[in-house]
Amino acid sequence: MKRIVTGAALAVLFSAGSALAQTPLKIGVIAGFSGVYGDLTSGQVEAAQMAADEVGGKVLGRPIEILQADHQNKADVGVTIVRKWYDTDGVSMVTGIDTSSVGLAVRKIAQEKGKIDLNVGSATADLTGPACSATGASWIYDTYALAQVTGSALVKAGNDSWYFITADYAFGHALERDVTAVVTKAGGKVVGGIKHPISSQDFSSYLLQAQASKAKIIGLANAGADTINTIKQAGEFGITKAGQKLAGLLIFSTDVQALGLNAAQGLVLTESFYWDLNDKTREWTAKFRKRKDKVPNMTTAGVYSATLHYLKAVQAAGTDEPKAVMAKMREMPVNDVMTTNGKLREDGRLMRDMYLFQVKTPAESKSKDDIYKLLATVPAEQAFRPLKDGGCPLIKN
Repeated sequence: MKRIVTGAALAVLFSAGSALAQTPLKIGVIAGFSGVYGDLTSGQVEAAQMAADEVGGKVLGRPIEILQADHQNKADVGVTIVRKWYDTDGVSMVTGIDTSSVGLAVRKIAQEKGKIDLNVGSATADLTGPACSATGASWIYDTYALAQVTGSALVKAGNDSWYFITADYAFGHALERDVTAVVTKAGGKVVGGIKHPISSQDFSSYLLQAQASKAKIIGLANAGADTINTIKQAGEFGITKAGQKLAGLLIFSTDVQALGLNAAQGLVLTESFYWDLNDKTREWTAKFRKRKDKVPNMTTAGVYSATLHYLKAVQAAGTDEPKAVMAKMREMPVNDVMTTNGKLREDGRLMRDMYLFQVKTPAESKSKDDIYKLLATVPAEQAFRPLKDGGCPLIKN
């Protein structure tokens, strides 16, 4: 009788283990796949799938499943989707999450559920400050780093008076705030600014006010199609020809290609990835383009990086329990196509080098995808906010 009971118990345990092994490990990629950021987010799902395929399509014997959703750049839509993913669909980790207002809202849901959010696209540095989380991360850039790298370089070059054209939501506000701090600390001044709704089409009134300010630099604290439209219309008004300079404070390679080198040449910008940076980035880009025929930008590579490191940590931890996985993610260095020996800090900030680029002139470019020249590699400790200064409630000073 004892052997029968023991055999039955073992059979139940084996059956339960087999069922768990067949339960997919689900990862959700959520982004603004339509609208103002549609072009720059295209390719993130393919990048996540590349990471899953790289580890063999399984982790701990469980098949990896990638879900995707468009949050339409609306916080309430993003929250609804992610809540359902966590509560009903069994999603273990969410990534992508561009648009800072959506990123902050999703962070609250992830904290409430004790789930993992690896934020790639939301730029606000508040994600590693007041909104930091024990199970959240900010992966590739933030407003502080953009301000430090691009803003500092421009002020050092003598551009000491600024006027901002700012997207009127969390990202734009944070970027203007952080660049203002850099400018004033360096002895420059901000002479004014104006805010515009996201997805604006006509920037003429904003540009005329910026032109009238006589500021040396017109800082564009916006992104995606908003930045593209601002730069195009500034060219139509002859603003740069008259002597003022534009500072694209968050520019992606996809934006530069949409603008063309005639319009974008000379722009100084900060990125964490460029497809033509080295042999490793060129090789990875060739693999990516077999899935999606476009040049990947830093959010594309960022989703790949975040997903791959997460999957490695799940394997190393032997579980997808969020706290155990995050502990492994902090313990293990991040090494991939865009990061060398990166360190995930206690506040969720991935410490990695950033790059200062300048857009090439048409004469300098050898092909349509040859758009940047590297000006400087900025170490993580210089680019990102010191841990003690962020105001993360997890950090005890």
